Amino acid sequence: MLKDIQNQHDDRQIPIWKAGIKNLLYPVDVLDRENKVQHTVARVSLFVDLPHHFKGTHMSRFVEILDEQRGKISLRNIGTILRTMTDRFDCTTAHLEIRFPYFVEKTAPVSKTRSLMDYQCAFLASFDRQHEPHAQDLIVEVVVPVATLCPCSKEISDQGAHSQRSWITLRVRSHELVWIEELIAITEAEASSGLYSLLKREDEKQVTEQAYARPRFAEDMARAIAQKLRQDKRIIWFQVESENMESIHNHNAYAMVISAKA
Repeated sequence: MLKDIQNQHDDRQIPIWKAGIKNLLYPVDVLDRENKVQHTVARVSLFVDLPHHFKGTHMSRFVEILDEQRGKISLRNIGTILRTMTDRFDCTTAHLEIRFPYFVEKTAPVSKTRSLMDYQCAFLASFDRQHEPHAQDLIVEVVVPVATLCPCSKEISDQGAHSQRSWITLRVRSHELVWIEELIAITEAEASSGLYSLLKREDEKQVTEQAYARPRFAEDMARAIAQKLRQDKRIIWFQVESENMESIHNHNAYAMVISAKA
């Protein structure tokens, strides 16, 4: 019989908050507002707490749990996966991170050319069986790339203004489904301009002129998006991060707003 090293006793008296596996590539299904389901490939991380007296955790069990849900991994059964982890590892807490590209078909503003735009998204879930009936927590994360034009640069310049690509990261907790597409739309509406995979010359002209007419600081976007999220009664908590990859500085501009709601 092979020796089980992980189950051997550890005498250092130091519990580990998270032990597990990171960045396992795995197929998942994501709810799609237009097409019902979108099949994508995620980087999955799974962790459990490890009591101080155990030397290590069993890495193979994490993959076994995922394989038992193969073809069914989605937002609907995250709770099942987390509960299975706490049962299988005989632990108190479990954590699951599913990070994936999500594709939305966008239409160019003038030519009406259609193309797919990718957004980096994540489901960040945890389960603590000591806190029933509110043991499960789920945060939906969406990273939206946009274009911004500097209000200060526009104000002080006789010709033109500097612009940059920016990243808006939204994290929300909600008691009802909030579509990824809704979060993207809220974000792009508050930027100088959204981004597109495919633009014709007439579209570039429109997008450039729109951005020039709508200058935005990082702070402007963070506040405006937060204001909209506050008005959505489905959302019980949110965090907005706005980061501009500055085109004329060697640093980034950054702003963050966190909801006061728990």
